[in-house]
Amino acid sequence: MIKTIILTLKPYKDIRMLRILLLGAISGFPWVLIASSLSLWLKEEGLSRSTIGWAGLIFGVYAFNYLWAPIIDRIQIPFLTKKLGHRRGWIVLMQIIILLSLIIWSLINPTENLALLISVGLIIAIASATQDITVDALRIEQINENEGKSMAAGAAMAVVGWWTGYKLGGVIALFTAEFFENMGITDYWQVTFLILGILIILMNIGLMFVHEPIETDRQIKQKETDRVIESKLGSKNIITNFIAYITGTIGGPIISFFKKNGFSIAVGILGFVFLFKIGEAFLGRMSIIFYKEIGFSKGEIAIYSKGLGWITTVVFTLLGGIMAMRAGTIKTMFFAGGLMALTNLLFAILAWTGKSELLFAIAVIADDITAAFATVAFVAFISLLVDRTYTATQYALLASIGTAGRTTLASSSGALVDWLNGDWGTFFVLTTIMVIPSLICLWLIRNKVKIGEK
Repeated sequence: MIKTIILTLKPYKDIRMLRILLLGAISGFPWVLIASSLSLWLKEEGLSRSTIGWAGLIFGVYAFNYLWAPIIDRIQIPFLTKKLGHRRGWIVLMQIIILLSLIIWSLINPTENLALLISVGLIIAIASATQDITVDALRIEQINENEGKSMAAGAAMAVVGWWTGYKLGGVIALFTAEFFENMGITDYWQVTFLILGILIILMNIGLMFVHEPIETDRQIKQKETDRVIESKLGSKNIITNFIAYITGTIGGPIISFFKKNGFSIAVGILGFVFLFKIGEAFLGRMSIIFYKEIGFSKGEIAIYSKGLGWITTVVFTLLGGIMAMRAGTIKTMFFAGGLMALTNLLFAILAWTGKSELLFAIAVIADDITAAFATVAFVAFISLLVDRTYTATQYALLASIGTAGRTTLASSSGALVDWLNGDWGTFFVLTTIMVIPSLICLWLIRNKVKIGEK
């Protein structure tokens, strides 16, 4: 028994897991800015729930980052690529853009410059979504294709890192904002964003310790695809070479995905990926507004939703990784999906009974447990599906399709609450029902998906 446990935990002892942990934190931190901080900032400036919800449309860029993912796979950044490597060069460039955006936010009055504020938020979202493409590619490339258990462990560490960046970053943001507010500083959120900028600088320093694998045969295989397309075009000249390059860059990853899985299974995978976390996204988008309306302070939200939630997420993400390694990612997703539906009902009970710190803590813990299991299985699942020739593009395509449901549809969450006349209980019941369609898709493809879980 003890030997089995030791063997199960062995993948977590790999030094690569620490690098993946940091990459996850780098990926998760921007959500502190455009999710929790921006939403609460607008709420405290007196904007309506619907306005805050529609402002969340900036998250839509995460659903479409696969459109420029081929560029990330092929184009090198002048100077940065040579000094830092292909993947790290892209990450640092995006981090610089996010840092400059925070400086601009620190100078903005939301009520007077709402359009500018949202535009800067959109820039942060684009930079973050672009960064995610290369962060995920670098994470996957840390592990060999035949290391199924290490990929599951890496997925768990990536999720732990993501939630560490998001949850602990949120704790810092909320407590810093409350500290400056209590000091009597009027523009306390603007000052907070400057403090958060320091964290971005520290993350970039840590990035320098993340190993970027030596160049693989990725570019050689990409050029082979270009030549195949050139042969189909007939004559060879500058125009056909350019067409082959563009077609290979954009179409190659898609052709590879459908060829590997077959058309019907590929469509089933895409349907599941799109639907899996819609209910969670509707709940998550409005959760901090719900906490505020029901009577919790920024400090209480920081402790229960961010601090306590982070500890729970870390522990159960690691356990979720173990379950994915032992039972497989698909069984883990069925388990997590069912729990996800049930735990959303706890928030409905909280809405119906009124403010209760105990029930709040229970709801947050349960939600974080199910989110941890669901996310680690989901990340491992799509990581195992990608072709290493198009790592960034295929992962971005699958991840962004999943994000499409969570961002574009969930942007109407505030309007839904308003349509329900602030009936939060009914709202949370609806988020429970939203989980079911994805589990039906997963059931239909469960025995036909080609993933190497070894």
